Amino acid sequence: MKRKNYAVYIGKFDEREIDFIAEKEGRRIYLQVAYLLATKETIEREFTPLTQVKDNYPKYVLSMDTILGGDYEGIKRMNIMDFLLSDEV
Repeated sequence: MKRKNYAVYIGKFDEREIDFIAEKEGRRIYLQVAYLLATKETIEREFTPLTQVKDNYPKYVLSMDTILGGDYEGIKRMNIMDFLLSDEV
């Protein structure tokens, strides 16, 4: 994200942490990063902080998973390598 000229911060929402908040030119994106989303507990831990943010900026959960489900409550779930190589951000 730094390479794409974003300012990057660590966020906190109530008692939960948001791994990264990236801002550039008035835009913001929220990022949660996990190695794999293999258990319900991991999925809940990664998605819950983002579901509590009530603005309309893009939110992503990134992992090394190669088979991913669809979006969850507007939060995009992507493979981290696909995300980093995309022009989406």
